[in-house]
Amino acid sequence: MIERIREEMARVGFEETRVDGLGNLLGRIGSGPRVLVIDSHCDTVDVGNPDLWTIDPFQGDMRDGVIYGRGACDLKGGLASSVYAGKILRQVGVPDDVTLWVSCTVQEEDCDGLCWKYIIEEENFRPDAVLLTEPTNCNIYRGQRGADGDQGADRRALLPRLRSGAGVNAVYKMAPIIREIEALNERLKDDPFLGRGTVTISEIKSTSPSLCAVADSCTIHLDRRLTAGETIETALAEIRALPAFQQAGAKVWLEEYRTPSYTGKVFPMEKYYPTWVLEEDHPVLAAAVASYRNLFDREPLVDKWTFSTNGIATMGLHGIPTFGFGPGLEEHAHSPYEQITTDHLVRAMAFYAEFVQRF
Repeated sequence: MIERIREEMARVGFEETRVDGLGNLLGRIGSGPRVLVIDSHCDTVDVGNPDLWTIDPFQGDMRDGVIYGRGACDLKGGLASSVYAGKILRQVGVPDDVTLWVSCTVQEEDCDGLCWKYIIEEENFRPDAVLLTEPTNCNIYRGQRGADGDQGADRRALLPRLRSGAGVNAVYKMAPIIREIEALNERLKDDPFLGRGTVTISEIKSTSPSLCAVADSCTIHLDRRLTAGETIETALAEIRALPAFQQAGAKVWLEEYRTPSYTGKVFPMEKYYPTWVLEEDHPVLAAAVASYRNLFDREPLVDKWTFSTNGIATMGLHGIPTFGFGPGLEEHAHSPYEQITTDHLVRAMAFYAEFVQRF
């Protein structure tokens, strides 16, 4: 897939393309000192239950200006628009003081931000700003809640576990912890812009010597969304402070992601995704709003994502000004009715080209 995108970049006139050790593809247009990246991840989640799809999720379909199929919205649509924004810019020109890189990154659905943590820390590439193409319904987004895990099929983070002695059922010992976590969710910190932090149990497992023996261990996986003012340290402390957790002698830890990329490269990363918000008066956001006004002759909706993005690494970990504008609706991502309109693709393509001109 990376090679197919690289072929398209060359065909529409990108001046340089390269693939790094993790397998991320970056294509360049322009050679100025100020560096902008338009980023799209090119992996997708699984299809889930195939019986819920009305079309073949891998074959795709297009009807009445709507493209259906897995990845149409998350995130092949934004990716395609960013590549063809490059074609527009080859025709109209990139400002002399700007270099545009279009990045097609990997493993985002498994571990948000891993790709950009690698690019910044291992490839020593640090742009001046990043524009994410995650779906925003063609609005401008300037932040997201953080997470100790995410919405993908294999996102796990805070893992409370307990082991019991002989004859003591670990599942029963976990039950009061589960009830206290449910109650904890109702009193987590709130933020006027990002909303309230949340915690939910996404999986529970137990072990025993056999099906006719008492469970000797029990593990639950928590999906914890962090709002402004919350950190991994505060989230862990909240779990450890629960009376039932202490009484059971349970343990809690943060999972580490160590899955190799398609190149075979392993780049370990704790699955902690910090909250990030671009300031309302930031010059990058001002340029984005001005681009929107000029193109669409109306005021944009400036909002935030409800899910996690690569912005957790670019801005959350490394402080690089980051915002988003993407075709498609958030609710269509990861769903069996995933879709995107061709109108959105054209709007996004135009916005990316316009923003580069104003950056």
